[in-house]
Amino acid sequence: MAGVDDLTALWAELYGRDAPEKIICVGLNYHDHAAEQGAELPAEPLLFGKFPNALSGPGDAIVLPPESSHVDAEAELAVVIGAEGRRVSEADALDLVAGYTVANDVTARDLQSRDGQWLRAKGFDTFCPVLPRVAPASELGDGSGLRIVQRLNDEALQDSTTSDLIFGVPRLVAHASAVFTLLPGDLILTGTPAGVGVHRKPPVALAPGDTVEIEIEGIGTLSNPVG
Repeated sequence: MAGVDDLTALWAELYGRDAPEKIICVGLNYHDHAAEQGAELPAEPLLFGKFPNALSGPGDAIVLPPESSHVDAEAELAVVIGAEGRRVSEADALDLVAGYTVANDVTARDLQSRDGQWLRAKGFDTFCPVLPRVAPASELGDGSGLRIVQRLNDEALQDSTTSDLIFGVPRLVAHASAVFTLLPGDLILTGTPAGVGVHRKPPVALAPGDTVEIEIEGIGTLSNPVG
C-alpha cells in the first residue's frame, strides 16, 4: 500500500516509530450523531481502540471483508500526541498535542451490532485510513470550529463542524491519559458526526468501486478507493 508508506515514513521521522503505539477512538461524540440515533448523551467519553494493522494511507483501498454486509466510512478529526503524558489535567492537555490529521474510522456495522462490542467491526486490515500530514496545534488550537465532511462518490454524506463535539479535545486527551500513558505519535480519533450510511434512509453501504473522501478544514483531504 503506497499511501501507508508515506504515513509510516512521516511517523518514523517525527516520532521515531513507524506507526502509532496506540490508536484510541471515541464513540458517540457528536451531538448531531447522537440525535440521529435517538441516543442519550454519554456522561463521559466512550473509549475503544484500533490496532496498527488497520492503518492505511491515501490512495490505499479499503478492503471490504466477506464477513460483513454493511461497511461504513466515518469522518474523524484525529489528535496527534507529541509528548509523553499520564494523568494530565484538562487545562494542561493541549501541551501534549502536536497537532491534528484526518482519519476514517471504517466500521462493519452489522458486526458491530451482532457482536455487542466493537473490536472486530472496527479492527479489520485497512479500516483506519489516515492522512500523512500533521497540522500543528499552534495553528488549529483545540481543534474546534473546523468543518468536517465525508463524500462518497462526490456526494456529501456527512457535513458538520468539530464545534459539535460533545467532549472537546482537551477533555478527550485528559480522559485518555488517565487510562493510558500517552506517547508521541499516538492517535486519538475524536468521533464522527451525523450522516453515516447506516442511519440514512435507505441505508448506504460502501461498495467495490466507490471512492471515499474525508476533508477537514485547515488540514486536508484523505481519499481512498473501496475494494
